[in-house]
Amino acid sequence: QVQLVESGGGLAQPGGSLRLSCAASGSIFSIDAMNWWRQAPGKQREWVAGISSSTTTTYTDSVKGRFTISRDNAKNTMYLQMNSLKSEDTAVYSCNMVVRSIARSVTSVWGQGTQVTVST
Repeated sequence: QVQLVESGGGLAQPGGSLRLSCAASGSIFSIDAMNWWRQAPGKQREWVAGISSSTTTTYTDSVKGRFTISRDNAKNTMYLQMNSLKSEDTAVYSCNMVVRSIARSVTSVWGQGTQVTVST
Protein backbone atom coordinates (compact mmCIF):
# COMPACT_ATOMS: atom_id res chain seq x y z
CA GLN A 1 0.00 0.00 0.00
CA VAL A 2 1.04 3.58 -0.59
CA GLN A 3 0.86 6.27 2.06
CA LEU A 4 1.69 9.96 2.01
CA VAL A 5 3.07 11.73 5.08
CA GLU A 6 3.20 15.52 5.30
CA SER A 7 5.29 17.83 7.42
CA GLY A 8 6.18 21.50 7.68
CA GLY A 9 2.84 23.09 8.46
CA GLY A 10 2.36 25.57 11.26
CA LEU A 11 1.98 29.24 12.05
CA ALA A 12 3.59 32.02 10.04
CA GLN A 13 3.38 35.79 9.98
CA PRO A 14 2.12 37.61 6.90
CA GLY A 15 5.09 37.94 4.57
CA GLY A 16 6.76 34.93 6.14
CA SER A 17 7.65 31.54 4.72
CA LEU A 18 6.93 27.88 5.27
CA ARG A 19 8.16 24.77 3.49
CA LEU A 20 5.82 21.79 3.24
CA SER A 21 7.00 18.27 2.51
CA CYS A 22 5.07 15.21 1.40
CA ALA A 23 6.82 11.84 1.39
CA ALA A 24 5.37 8.73 -0.21
CA SER A 25 6.11 5.20 0.95
CA GLY A 26 4.94 1.73 0.03
CA SER A 27 4.94 -0.50 -3.02
CA ILE A 28 5.75 2.22 -5.52
CA PHE A 29 6.90 1.60 -9.05
CA SER A 30 6.80 5.24 -10.11
CA ILE A 31 5.01 8.49 -9.39
CA ASP A 32 3.56 10.60 -12.15
CA ALA A 33 1.86 13.84 -11.16
CA MET A 34 2.27 15.39 -7.73
CA ASN A 35 -0.12 18.09 -6.53
CA TRP A 36 -0.86 20.30 -3.56
CA TRP A 37 -4.41 21.24 -2.60
CA ARG A 38 -5.80 23.39 0.18
CA GLN A 39 -9.12 23.91 1.91
CA ALA A 40 -9.92 27.00 3.93
CA PRO A 41 -12.64 26.96 6.61
CA GLY A 42 -16.09 26.98 5.05
CA LYS A 43 -14.72 26.72 1.52
CA GLN A 44 -14.28 23.99 -1.04
CA ARG A 45 -10.96 22.34 -1.66
CA GLU A 46 -8.80 24.32 -4.09
CA TRP A 47 -5.98 23.08 -6.28
CA VAL A 48 -2.77 25.00 -5.54
CA ALA A 49 0.13 23.62 -7.56
CA GLY A 50 1.23 20.61 -9.54
CA ILE A 51 4.39 19.10 -10.92
CA SER A 52 4.59 16.44 -13.60
CA SER A 53 7.03 13.57 -13.95
CA SER A 54 8.99 15.76 -16.36
CA THR A 55 9.10 18.50 -13.67
CA THR A 56 6.73 20.81 -15.52
CA THR A 57 5.10 23.00 -12.87
CA THR A 58 1.76 24.76 -12.76
CA TYR A 59 0.15 27.02 -10.17
CA THR A 60 -3.15 28.60 -9.39
CA ASP A 61 -3.02 32.32 -10.11
CA SER A 62 -3.24 33.41 -6.49
CA VAL A 63 0.09 31.77 -5.57
CA LYS A 64 2.13 32.40 -8.71
CA GLY A 65 5.43 34.07 -7.92
CA ARG A 66 5.12 33.19 -4.22
CA PHE A 67 4.96 29.39 -4.06
CA THR A 68 7.34 26.89 -5.64
CA ILE A 69 6.58 23.21 -6.04
CA SER A 70 9.41 20.71 -6.49
CA ARG A 71 10.07 16.99 -6.27
CA ASP A 72 12.82 14.59 -5.33
CA ASN A 73 12.18 11.32 -7.11
CA ALA A 74 14.92 9.49 -5.21
CA LYS A 75 13.05 10.22 -1.98
CA ASN A 76 9.53 9.94 -3.44
CA THR A 77 8.95 13.37 -1.96
CA MET A 78 7.51 16.66 -3.10
CA TYR A 79 7.81 20.08 -1.54
CA LEU A 80 5.95 23.35 -1.48
CA GLN A 81 8.06 26.39 -0.68
CA MET A 82 5.64 29.10 0.43
CA ASN A 83 6.98 32.66 0.50
CA SER A 84 5.33 36.04 1.01
CA LEU A 85 2.51 34.35 2.86
CA LYS A 86 -0.84 36.08 3.17
CA SER A 87 -3.72 35.54 5.55
CA GLU A 88 -5.67 34.20 2.57
CA ASP A 89 -3.23 31.28 2.43
CA THR A 90 -4.58 29.95 5.72
CA ALA A 91 -5.95 26.48 5.04
CA VAL A 92 -5.44 22.78 5.49
CA TYR A 93 -2.95 21.76 2.83
CA SER A 94 -3.15 18.26 1.40
CA CYS A 95 -0.78 16.49 -0.94
CA ASN A 96 -1.84 14.20 -3.73
CA MET A 97 0.17 11.92 -5.98
CA VAL A 98 -0.69 9.77 -8.95
CA VAL A 99 1.13 6.54 -8.13
CA ARG A 100 1.85 3.48 -10.21
CA SER A 101 2.26 0.45 -7.98
CA ILE A 102 4.63 -2.44 -8.56
CA ALA A 103 1.59 -4.29 -9.90
CA ARG A 104 1.25 -1.50 -12.48
CA SER A 105 -2.05 -0.23 -11.18
CA VAL A 106 -2.47 3.55 -11.09
CA THR A 107 -4.12 5.26 -8.15
CA SER A 108 -4.57 8.75 -6.78
CA VAL A 109 -3.30 8.90 -3.20
CA TRP A 110 -3.95 11.63 -0.62
CA GLY A 111 -2.06 12.69 2.46
CA GLN A 112 -3.64 13.44 5.81
CA GLY A 113 -3.50 17.22 5.47
CA THR A 114 -1.54 19.75 7.48
CA GLN A 115 -2.69 23.07 8.90
CA VAL A 116 -1.10 26.29 7.67
CA THR A 117 -2.09 29.43 9.56
CA VAL A 118 -0.95 32.90 8.50
CA SER A 119 -1.76 35.50 11.12
CA THR A 120 -0.36 38.35 13.17
